[in-house]
Amino acid sequence: MSGFRLMAVHAHPDDESSKGAATTARYAAEGNEVKVVTLTGGERGDILNPAMDVPGVRDRIHEVRIEEMAEAARILGVQHQWLGFVDSGLPEGDPKPPLPEGCFALVPLEESTEALVRVIREFRPHVMTTYDENGGYPHPDHIRCHEVSMAAYEAAADPEQFPDAGEPWKVQKVYYSHGFIRKRLLQFQEEYDRRGEEFPMAEWLKKWKTEQGDLMARVTTQITCGDYFPQRDDALRAHATQIDPNGSFFAVPLEIQQKIWPTEEFELAKTRVTTSIPESDLFAGIHEDGQQ
Repeated sequence: MSGFRLMAVHAHPDDESSKGAATTARYAAEGNEVKVVTLTGGERGDILNPAMDVPGVRDRIHEVRIEEMAEAARILGVQHQWLGFVDSGLPEGDPKPPLPEGCFALVPLEESTEALVRVIREFRPHVMTTYDENGGYPHPDHIRCHEVSMAAYEAAADPEQFPDAGEPWKVQKVYYSHGFIRKRLLQFQEEYDRRGEEFPMAEWLKKWKTEQGDLMARVTTQITCGDYFPQRDDALRAHATQIDPNGSFFAVPLEIQQKIWPTEEFELAKTRVTTSIPESDLFAGIHEDGQQ
């Protein structure tokens, strides 16, 4: 398979490596063009790796995140483009404080949509991936990423919208990336129980908020990409300020992940072509000219 174009739209640097990364690595390795678009610079993210919380990092965090993102894109084998908006941060407290002036989540939707439409019309992806209406988790930038992506999917195809942003282009399909699947962890736990070993994410699983519903029920498309889990993990580690190499992302050995759950999960949100559910290919139903 080759000749298709995939665009993965993400809120912050490191999201592209923690959500659907093995899928993008696989499609790139198979000869397709893959572009990650990062909407913000991740300037307000905390330093989550204690080893990186040192002088000379925090005071130039924006530049560090640019360097980390370039290395992650190199590891995944994808193209990368910044959209240039400013990280909104994750407000904490009760009540939550107001969002910072000028941040991405407060930019008028029309402005951020036009910026993404320009990239879509230039790159002309057959398929886009983004987050669901909850943002994957309720960070204001993730929710805004969903809103901007879905608005741009429609607007990019409409010659009357943003006529100065390039020739119209119809993205054939848009997917939500679902990375946090409870069933996946439960199957890992069963494997540890079978081996008579302690599951390293047991406490994490106990804290899972089951009232959010079963995301697996929304999944339409599973991409087999276990061979690319090492690239995914290396790309994650490239985001050294955001990813603790001793953290939960790496708690379950790769060989268990590849054996028990070698796929990444997506939900077909909108399509302009006919396809059959369930799918095993994001480009199912699309010809290389972008038509059905």
